[in-house]
Amino acid sequence: MNEQVRKKFATYPADVAVVLNEVRSLILKVATEEGSSELEETLKWGEPSYISKSGSVIRFDYKEKLPQHFCIYFNCKTKLIDTFKELYGDTFVYQGNRALVFEISQTLPNKELAHCLSLALRYKKIKHLPLLGT
Repeated sequence: MNEQVRKKFATYPADVAVVLNEVRSLILKVATEEGSSELEETLKWGEPSYISKSGSVIRFDYKEKLPQHFCIYFNCKTKLIDTFKELYGDTFVYQGNRALVFEISQTLPNKELAHCLSLALRYKKIKHLPLLGT
């Protein structure tokens, strides 16, 4: 784990750190499956961020002002959230065109979320395709 990201994880409440580590693990797993060996883990805007040369940045974070939730953020200038809405409808809760919102206590929809992460990690290669090639 990147040192800055490790320090950020240390600031989360224990239950939140567990859930966000699941998200982190899923991003790393999907990146490995996609062959994104160049995935960079860093801290951007104070949030754990994952950057693929062929994709769009994925960030996630927990905010104390919304203690029951966390968000996974995507670049708002992409078609990612619109595509997720088209493919998965009410499987997710959306925050505009920039984030997926989750409750800390919910079971993550891993299959659907993994597909969304895969689209983000490959975005530059597939952005010209209808529904990002799905």
